[in-house]
Amino acid sequence: MQAQKFTYSLATLNDAAKALWAIGEEISVWSFVGEMGAGKTTLIAALCEHVGVQDAISSPTYALVNEYHLGGHGQKNIIYHADWYRLKDAKEARNAGMEEILYQHNAYAFIEWASNAIELLQKTFLKIEIEVVNEEDRVMTISVV
Repeated sequence: MQAQKFTYSLATLNDAAKALWAIGEEISVWSFVGEMGAGKTTLIAALCEHVGVQDAISSPTYALVNEYHLGGHGQKNIIYHADWYRLKDAKEARNAGMEEILYQHNAYAFIEWASNAIELLQKTFLKIEIEVVNEEDRVMTISVV
């Protein structure tokens, strides 16, 4: 897949989530890239809402991973939302159990700051890069790696 770009704002966030889901639904591991405050967690929350997650969605910065439940999406009924910002490297990520969430057949893994342990992403994953244009607007570049 060739990289695709979308411009969105808070007002069109739900449309952006819907388009992103249509592109990546078949891919289990998603990497969210962007500077601090770019809106990674906000986009993940919109994705979760789009697919009907009823759990409270929050940043897993201190917990490292949150688990959300969804239904009606084939074999996958869990979304693991991980934030690897505080992890130093792949060894620390493995020790924290992050490798276990990556390739479960019944789950998606949405990972913020995956670059801190990128070696763990050993098979195809969706990369979502979020660029801040201004206070309201973002450009999302989606590619399969």
